Amino acid sequence: MPVRSELRNVAIIAHVDHGKTTLVDAMLWQSGAFREGADVNNRVMDSMDLEREKGITILAKNTAVRHTLADGEQLLVNIIDTPGHADFGGEVERGLEMVDGVVLLVDASEGPLPQTRFVLRKALGKQLPIILVINKVDRPDARIDEVIDETYELFLDLLEDDNASALDFPVIYASAKAGRASVTKPADGQFPDATNLEALFETIRSHIPAPTYTQGAPLQAHVTNLDSSPYLGRLALCRIVEGTIRRGQQVAWCRRDGSIKTVKLSELLMTQALDRVPVDEAGPGDIIAVAGIPEITIGETLSDPDDPRPLPLIHVDEPSISMTIGINTSPLAGRSGKNLTARLVKNRLDQELVGNVSIKVLTTERPDTWEVQGRGELQLAVLVEMMRREGFELTVGKPEAVIREIDGVRSEPTERLTIDVPEDHLGTVTELLGTRKGQLELLTNHGTGWVRMEYVVPSRGLIGFRTEFLTATRGTGIMNHLFEGYTPWAGEMRNRTTGSLVADRLGAVSSYALFNLQERGVLFVAPGDETYEGMVVGENARPDDMDVNPTKEKHLTNVRSSTADELERLIPPRLMSLEQALEYCAADECLEVTPAAVRVRKVALNSHDRAKARTRAKAINQG
Repeated sequence: MPVRSELRNVAIIAHVDHGKTTLVDAMLWQSGAFREGADVNNRVMDSMDLEREKGITILAKNTAVRHTLADGEQLLVNIIDTPGHADFGGEVERGLEMVDGVVLLVDASEGPLPQTRFVLRKALGKQLPIILVINKVDRPDARIDEVIDETYELFLDLLEDDNASALDFPVIYASAKAGRASVTKPADGQFPDATNLEALFETIRSHIPAPTYTQGAPLQAHVTNLDSSPYLGRLALCRIVEGTIRRGQQVAWCRRDGSIKTVKLSELLMTQALDRVPVDEAGPGDIIAVAGIPEITIGETLSDPDDPRPLPLIHVDEPSISMTIGINTSPLAGRSGKNLTARLVKNRLDQELVGNVSIKVLTTERPDTWEVQGRGELQLAVLVEMMRREGFELTVGKPEAVIREIDGVRSEPTERLTIDVPEDHLGTVTELLGTRKGQLELLTNHGTGWVRMEYVVPSRGLIGFRTEFLTATRGTGIMNHLFEGYTPWAGEMRNRTTGSLVADRLGAVSSYALFNLQERGVLFVAPGDETYEGMVVGENARPDDMDVNPTKEKHLTNVRSSTADELERLIPPRLMSLEQALEYCAADECLEVTPAAVRVRKVALNSHDRAKARTRAKAINQG
C-alpha cells in the first residue's frame, strides 16, 4: 500500500496536569512556529477563557508542527491535544479516531493515575502504537524507575493476550517545561542530557506508522470535531481516510440517519501551527476543516458521490451524572442576564449537543426545565459556567447519579477513586468514605509518609465529596476518580450533616441581622446583598434547616449609646464558586445562576410548602 512518509498523526494523552499542553507548546516553539521574541501565551493550545482560568484543557484541539529532523528530512506532525480530566473523556475518544499512534505522558513523581488507565485502555482497544514519555524528570521527588514499573504493570493489567507486542514501546525521558527530551535515563531530579526535543520527533517518525491509503480509492473523510467561523459558518474537522478532496468539490454527505445527500464544499482549510489556511486540495491522512454544510454533525462521513462508502459512527461511553437546567424562577430574575426565556435556553442546549458528543438532553415534566446528562460534575459545571458568561439566567438542580434498570435490578454508577494523602489523615479519609459506602480495594504505603488508597464508591457518594475531603486533609490530599461501571443500588446515604439558614423574606441584608446570626453557623451573604424568601443565606451548625430574617434593622431609640457608632464585627462570608455551590446543595436545594451571582436556594421557596413536603416525606418513610 502507498504510504505518506512525511506525515504523522499523533494524540497526546495523559492524566490531568501531567504536562500535555506544555509539551505541545515546546514542540511548536522548537519547530519555528513562532518568531523569536513573539508574545505568545504559555499553554498556547488552551485558548478558551475557562481553560486559562482553571489551568485545564476542556476541548480537544489539533495543531500541525512542521519539523526539520537532524538528517535534514521534513516531518509534518498533526498533534491532537486532549483533555486529561475524566469528565471530558468524550473528547479523548473522539481525538483517538483521528490518529495513527499516541504519546502517553506519565508524571515522574505521581506515576499512572485513574485517567491514565482510562486513556490507555481506549488507545489499546484501538490497537494504536504507544510512545511512553516520562515527564517532569527534573522534579525533586521524581522516582523514575518505580513509575516505569507501575506503567508496565498498568499495561499488563489492560492488555489482551493477543496484543502482547504493545509492550515493546519506546521510553523517552523529558522535561516539557524546559523543552528537553532524551532516550537516556537521567538520575532522579536531574534534567535529560539533550538540550531539545529531537529525540521525541525522531521516535515519532520511527515508531508511529505513516498514514497508508489505497491507490485510486473513492473519497472517505470522517467528521471528528466541529468548529465555527464568523465568515464561513460551521466547520467540520475531518480526517481523510482514502482519496483526495478539493475546494468547491461536490461530495456525498453520509448522514447519521443513513440518508445520503450531495453537497458542495465552499472552503477547504488545513492547520499550520495555530492558524487554519485555505488549500486547494488535501490527501489521505490529512486533517482538514471544510465549510459549506451547516447541519453536519460528529461521526458522519464525506464520500464520493458516485461511490458513497460511510464510515462507522463514533461511539462514546454513556453519561453517569445528571442535573436539571431550567429558566430562573426566583424573585430576582432578570436583574443581570439578557437570555431569560425557555426557548433561548433550549436552543443553547441543542447547540451544545451538536459539538459535545458525551452529553444528552432529555425533556422533563415541566416545559421550561431539561435534564442534562454528562460524565461528571465538572463537565456539567463547565457547561453552566459557559452559559452564565453568555448572559443566561438559570435554575440548576443538584447533580444526581443516572439510575438504570439492568436485568430487573436497580443499578447505579460506581467510580474508582484513587487517593494520595499523608499518613496522619488516613483514619479521617477512611471514616469519610465509610459513610459514603466506599469499599477499600488497595492500600499502598510508599514509605515516604504518603499513602495511596484505591476505593470503589457509588457516584452519588462522590457528589460534594471534594470540598469535605480537602477540608479534612487540610488541602494536602489528592483525589482522582474514574467511571468503573454499574452495580446494584447501595442504599440510602446521608452526605451532609449540617442544615441551612434560610431567609424568610425579600429585602437587603443588614449587618445588624448578620451580627446576630453569625454564631448560628457560616454565612454566605454580606451586608447590602439582595435576598428573598427561600434563599439559603448560610450553613446551620445543626442538622436542621432554620428560617431566619437577614434583613432585620436595629431599632432607633432616643438614648445615645457610647458604642452606637461602632460597626459590629462581622466574620467575612464564605464565597462559593459554581462547583462548590453545586457540591453544597442538599436534596431539596438548587442554584440560581446569573451572570452577576450564584445563589443557593430551596426548590420550594415558600416555608409552608417546604413544611408540607417534609411532613409528606416523613409519613412515607414511616409507612
